[in-house]
Amino acid sequence: MASAPAPSAARLYRPNRFVSLPAELDPDTYDTSPEKRRAEAERLAIRSQLKRQYLLQLNNPSPPAVIEDPALIRWAYAKSQNVYPTFRPTPKTSFLGAAYALGPLLFWIAVLKAHRITQASRKSNGPFLTQLHRGSGLPCRLWQQRHL
Repeated sequence: MASAPAPSAARLYRPNRFVSLPAELDPDTYDTSPEKRRAEAERLAIRSQLKRQYLLQLNNPSPPAVIEDPALIRWAYAKSQNVYPTFRPTPKTSFLGAAYALGPLLFWIAVLKAHRITQASRKSNGPFLTQLHRGSGLPCRLWQQRHL
């Protein structure tokens, strides 16, 4: 004949005046009520049905073009499409947003401005004045004055 199930560790362990009951042996954590156990069993049944349905689709010899996993779709939606309800504007995110928006713009403004300044100084001071126009043998400035 089968005996009664062994009592749980929370029932066997009794705190004394020197040692209190550890959180791991809290009866509320391990000795759940029948309603909680029933709800967990229902959730486990639903989860196993969904898993079985997915595995049947996955191992089907003539599968459809795309096997959709609802959990994966929910995860992808939560990760990509639903950003703003969980976004917190902090100084760091504000700085990063400004850096990504204004950084490239300011970089190219500085590069183009520096290029324009160097070109202007080269045109007024030297290398462009001494270069010869292709084929004519005249300095570029003289050729431009004669032909433009």
